[in-house]
Amino acid sequence: MSKISTDTESSKAPAAGPLGPAPVRRSAYSRTVRRREARIGLLFVGPMLLLFIVFRFGPTLGAAFLSLTDYRLNGEWQFIGGDNYSRLMDDDLFWSSLGVTALYTAFFVPMTVLLSLGTALLLHRTVWMRGFFRGVFFLPYVTSIVLAAVIWKWIYEVQDGLLNATLGVISLGPVDFLGNEDLVLPSIAVTSAWKGFGYSMLILLAGLQSIPKHVIEAATIDGANGWQRFRWVTLPLLRPVLFFVLVIEAIGSFQVFDAMYVMTAGGPVRSSYSLVYLLYDTGFKFFDFGYASAIGLVLFLVVLVFSLIQRRLIGREAD
Repeated sequence: MSKISTDTESSKAPAAGPLGPAPVRRSAYSRTVRRREARIGLLFVGPMLLLFIVFRFGPTLGAAFLSLTDYRLNGEWQFIGGDNYSRLMDDDLFWSSLGVTALYTAFFVPMTVLLSLGTALLLHRTVWMRGFFRGVFFLPYVTSIVLAAVIWKWIYEVQDGLLNATLGVISLGPVDFLGNEDLVLPSIAVTSAWKGFGYSMLILLAGLQSIPKHVIEAATIDGANGWQRFRWVTLPLLRPVLFFVLVIEAIGSFQVFDAMYVMTAGGPVRSSYSLVYLLYDTGFKFFDFGYASAIGLVLFLVVLVFSLIQRRLIGREAD
């Protein structure tokens, strides 16, 4: 009996090689441990993942369904297919608000990016009280957009506004910044840029600080001046961060509503009537939720296409 057990144990032992016993394989054990760790990790992130799916994709799918109906405030609805989208194509107000949004984006995005980049470059070179100035420039970002819009509306006032009072000193004005169809969008863009440039400034500043110093020093040794170092060294290395800033600022500009609502109420003559303003009026003023959902999905597609264009022009080179 003892001989049989001894033979069995010897058969389970690893075969001996010329250099001694063969090593025991642990791949199956490692796979088991990895699966167990994956299940435990999924168990921890599962609740938040479920909440993310429900509250992120749930409303999107709900809006997509509502855009195919004529859902009203009383809860009655009827499936109408693509009639809301056909109605959009023939709606002059939709095309007008889309043009206003695109024009506002053309003013806002370059203004904000240039202001953020310029401020980040100054802070990157500044050593004395850098943290203080960084906090000062970031302060408008944490300010309410409604409060910022009210303050700038006072600044733009025709009679008693600070800007027109300053222009009066040099015998210019008064200028109706918010009542002129040609000036209203640039004026609102200035307000939004002042309010939001601090966030992009911090992102660009972090990107500048991540550039290796020896690369800049090598360009300096090779005789490159300040502009050449920025154009041929700093800007290419900053391109991924710049692409991210451009995308988030463009998305924010297509969603503009608060500043226009507070400062102009969409006027004058709907020259500041954005696409989100149309969505707001359609859904919460006329309670046409199906049509408002269609506007929202079209806005999503417009932002997606714009982001893909930016990806093709800037982001691919950043990779």
